Amino acid sequence: MPARRRTDPAVGRLALAAWRDGHAERRDVTTAVRFTLEELADVAPGHAVEVRVPPAGAVQAVEGPRHTRGTPPNVVETDPETWLGLATGELTWADAVAAGRVRASGERSDISWLLPLQAARRR
Repeated sequence: MPARRRTDPAVGRLALAAWRDGHAERRDVTTAVRFTLEELADVAPGHAVEVRVPPAGAVQAVEGPRHTRGTPPNVVETDPETWLGLATGELTWADAVAAGRVRASGERSDISWLLPLQAARRR
């Protein structure tokens, strides 16, 4: 299986800037989501939590038990707009969960301690 191609950080940051400014096209949003998911996996490597942002991408992160079949025991799922809000700090985990914008299941699914991502903050 070939290695997965990573998003160029400069391209990812440009896509995030376009999203923040409200000028993002679908391609920009997808790039920004993939970039931030990759950053999450870098910050918290592991396979205990699967973070899903359909249709843009998904990643496994956080140290802990690895699942091998079926739905993982710890899943976070949200839409691209909510994910980017969380990744950039423009939305808090507590507010997103309370509003039903994040579906988190499993005892390790609270990833609030990882957000916002340093690479996604304004420079």
